[in-house]
Amino acid sequence: MLVFETIADFKKYLGKDLPTGNWYKITQEMIANFANATLDKQWIHVDEVRAKKESPLKSTIAHGFMSVAMISKLLEDIFIIKSLKMGLNYGLNKVRFPNPVPVNSQLRMHAKLTAIEDLANNGIKVTFSCTIKIKGQEKPACVAEFLCALFE
Repeated sequence: MLVFETIADFKKYLGKDLPTGNWYKITQEMIANFANATLDKQWIHVDEVRAKKESPLKSTIAHGFMSVAMISKLLEDIFIIKSLKMGLNYGLNKVRFPNPVPVNSQLRMHAKLTAIEDLANNGIKVTFSCTIKIKGQEKPACVAEFLCALFE
């Protein structure tokens, strides 16, 4: 994990790759919780029996948006800015889901710090180039530009 004392220290990392994150196992319970939270209960996500029988993957899969929803947590695991008082999701650009995520897969983040803009109130808007990898797979689960606002 990278540790920065201040936003000024963090800004010096612009253009660089962040450390690779930890692997996270995607369980059926996580998928079901996401389905309940989003009301997206399509059978490919929640019906294990039907998925085993009818899906070409022979298992349920995580929602694509579940991968996106994990970006904040996955970034939190790879760097910290000690002086931060608050961080907010700002948005996403160019989101793609090139590969489904079967239940019990493991995911981790590869990210690069691609842009930083100053904001009012001692803040910055940060753009990350994010790739969420699936253990043992060539194609990633998700590729996105993630934007957040960070405040000291």
